[in-house]
Amino acid sequence: ICLAFGAYGVDHATRARKVEEFLKGKPASAPVILEAVQLLKDVISPSEGTTHPEYRVSLAVSFLFSFLSSLSSNLNEPAKSIAPNGSCAKSSPEKHDEVASDGLPIRSRQELVFNDEYEPVGKPITKAGAELQASGEAVYVDDIPAPKDCLYGAFIYSTHPHAHIKGVNFKSSLASQKVITVISAKDIPAGGRNVGSAFPMLGDEALFGDPVSEFAGQNIGIVIAETQKYAYMAAKQAVIDYSTENLEPPILTIEDAIQHNSYFQTPPFLAPRPVGDIDQGMSQADHKILSGEVKLESQYYFYMETQTALAIPDEDNCITIYSSTQLPEITQNVVADCLGIPYHNVRIITRRVGGGFGGKGLKGTHVACACAVAAFKLQRPVRMYLDRKTDMIMAGGRHPMKVKYSVGFKSDGTLTALLVDLGINAGISPDLSPLMPGHTISSLKKYNWGALAFDIKLCKTNVSSKSAVRAPGDVQGSFIAEAIIEHVASALGADTNAVRRKNLHSVESLRTFYGDAAGDAPTYSLIDIFDKLASSPEYRSRAEAVERFNGGSRWKKRGISCVPITYEVTLRPTPGKVSILNDGSIAVEVGGVELGQGLYTKVKQMTAFGLRELCPDADGLLDKVRVIQADTLSLIQGSFTGGSTTSESSCEAVRQSCAVLVERLKPIKEGLEAKSGAAAPWSALIAQAKMASVNLSAHAYWKPDPAFVKYINYGAAVSEVEIDVLTGATTILRSDLVYDCGQSLNPAVDL
Repeated sequence: ICLAFGAYGVDHATRARKVEEFLKGKPASAPVILEAVQLLKDVISPSEGTTHPEYRVSLAVSFLFSFLSSLSSNLNEPAKSIAPNGSCAKSSPEKHDEVASDGLPIRSRQELVFNDEYEPVGKPITKAGAELQASGEAVYVDDIPAPKDCLYGAFIYSTHPHAHIKGVNFKSSLASQKVITVISAKDIPAGGRNVGSAFPMLGDEALFGDPVSEFAGQNIGIVIAETQKYAYMAAKQAVIDYSTENLEPPILTIEDAIQHNSYFQTPPFLAPRPVGDIDQGMSQADHKILSGEVKLESQYYFYMETQTALAIPDEDNCITIYSSTQLPEITQNVVADCLGIPYHNVRIITRRVGGGFGGKGLKGTHVACACAVAAFKLQRPVRMYLDRKTDMIMAGGRHPMKVKYSVGFKSDGTLTALLVDLGINAGISPDLSPLMPGHTISSLKKYNWGALAFDIKLCKTNVSSKSAVRAPGDVQGSFIAEAIIEHVASALGADTNAVRRKNLHSVESLRTFYGDAAGDAPTYSLIDIFDKLASSPEYRSRAEAVERFNGGSRWKKRGISCVPITYEVTLRPTPGKVSILNDGSIAVEVGGVELGQGLYTKVKQMTAFGLRELCPDADGLLDKVRVIQADTLSLIQGSFTGGSTTSESSCEAVRQSCAVLVERLKPIKEGLEAKSGAAAPWSALIAQAKMASVNLSAHAYWKPDPAFVKYINYGAAVSEVEIDVLTGATTILRSDLVYDCGQSLNPAVDL
C-alpha cells in the first residue's frame, strides 16, 4: 500500500493503518476485499498539486484490489464479484481464468531483395559508424574534451506562466558560492537581439523572458560555474521574485485562447484547402453525426542525448559552436542575429546527434544561443548539457489538439462529408506551428470523405512553444481520422475494417484530395497493403482469438486494429560536395545531419555508385569514402534534417557532384587505358589528374523538379494490444507493418 501511495502522489509517510488492522487474520474473500477497498478509498489523500487526483486514488485502490484478489481462490461468492471502485457487478458462476499475455510465439524473418543495377546502392551494408557507437568511441558534443578555461552553464527557468521578473537570488549553499555569474538578456551584445529560435517566414521566440516571463519553463538566465555539477546545483537554488501586477491572467488552453481571440496566423501558402461542396455532401448522407469530439494531449521527446552545445570564442568577433542540432544553418543564423554579428562570423559544427525526432530543431538553437552569449560576454569557452528534467520542461513537445466534427455517411458506410473544427495549442511562439494545419489535414485525407471542410485555429497560449515531434501533425490527423471512422462504424453497427476499406481512395479521388502529390496510378499501393493485412485469414483468426480471450479474462482485455497511413512528403533543395584527395580517398559533405537514421551510410553508397564508371570495384571505392561532419562555413544552404526526405535529396546532390567529377576524369581515364591497354587503376587515375591540374572537388545544389515536389508514402499496420483494466497498464503484444518504400537505398538500415 505504501508503495502504491508513493508512486501515485500520496505522502510516503502515510500508512493505511485502518486497512491493515482490518485485514489482519481475515480470509481474502469477496466481502473482506470490498470492505478493505472502501476503507482505503476513505484514507487516501493525494498530495497538494498532484495531477488527476481521482485517477490516482483509483489506481492505488486498484493495486490493493489486484493484490488481494490474486490471493482469493474464488471471488464468485456470494454470487457477485466486486470491482475495484467498490461497486458490485453480477458474475457468471463459472470460473474466469486469466490468460497470460507473455509466452506468445514470436516469428521473425528478414528477406532482403536487391540487384546489382545500382551497386552498391540498395545493398544491405552495415551502418557507417555502428562499431564506434556500439563501443562508446563515437564522439558526441558532450564527449568533446573541454577546452582550456572552459565554463559550464545551466538554465534558470520560470515556474510562473505569466509574471514580471523582479529579480533572481540564490539560497545560501556551496553551489551558490561557486556561481561565477548569471547571464541574462542584459548581456546580449549591443546590436544583437533577444532571440533564441527562429524559422524563415514563420516567426521567432525570445532567448530570455525579459522583463516578463510568458510561460512556465521560459529561460530567465544562465548560471555559469566551473563545473556542470555546480551549475546544475546552483540553478536549482535560484529563487525568482515574481509580480503579476497589471498583467492579464495566463491563457493556458485552447478554450482560453478561443475566448480571448489569441491566435497565430497560418501563411496562405501553408494553409490546407477544402475539398468538394460540404453542404451537398451532407445533403447526400443517410445518417449524420453532428457533435463528435476528439481531444489529444501532448507528447515529449525522449532522445538519448539531451540538448547540448559547446561555444568557443575566436578572434575578430568570431565564434565556433559544436551543437547537437538538426538545423545547423538556422542555428548559425539565429546565433549571429542574437550576437549582432555577420553570419560568416559564426561556425556551427555537427558531427552526429544522439537522437532528434524534431527535438533537436528549434529547441536546440536556444542552447546554442545561450552558450554563445555567455562565451561572447566572458571570452571563455562555455558548454551546456541539459539535465533530463530541464530538457523536458523546455522541450514543448507535440501539439495538443481539440477537434469537433460533423460527418455524413450512407447506410452502407460510404462517407459523404466531413466538417472539422480544429483547435491547436501552439504555445507562446509560432515555432513550426504554422505547418501543423497542413500536415494534420494531409494525414486526415487518407480517407475519401466525399467533401471535406475545416476551420482551424492556431492558438497562442502561455505555455512552452510546441514544436515538430516525429511526424508532426500527421500523427494527430491519423488519430482523428480513425476516431471518426470508429464512430461511424459504431453508429452503423458495422465492422470497422469494412468501413475503412470502403472509404480508401480510388485513384481518381486520391487526385482530388492530394492533387499532384497523388502521382501516377501504379504508385498507389495503399489498397493492396491494407488488404494484405486486414483481409487475411490470419487477421480474422486473431480477431476471433481476441474475442475468446476477452470472454475468459476479467481484468485484462485485448483489442486488435488495422490502420492505414498516407504520408505526404515534400522535397526541398539540398547541397552536396564530393572531393577526391591526392591518395584517392574521398571526402563527402552533405547538408543533412546524421541523427542515427543512417544518412551517412546511404551517402557513402551513392558516392561509390556515382564514381563507379571511373572505378568498377564498387566495394573498394566504398571503403575510400568518408562523410565528414556538417560545417556551416564549409557547405552552405544546408537547410535542415527532417521530413523524411534528407537521405534521398542528399544522395541525389552527391550523385550530381559525382557526375561532374566523372565528366572531368573520364578523358584522363580513357587516355591512360589507351596507352596501357588495360583498365586504369584508381590510384593512377587520381595521380594523373593531379598532374594535369584537374579540379578534384565538385559541388551540386539539387533542386526538385517543380512538377514532383511532393509525393505520398503508403503503409498500414495491425496492432494487438492488451490492457489491464485495473491499472491502465498497456502491452503491445504484436505489430505487423507493411510499408511501400519503393526501392530501398539500404534495406538493412531501413529495417
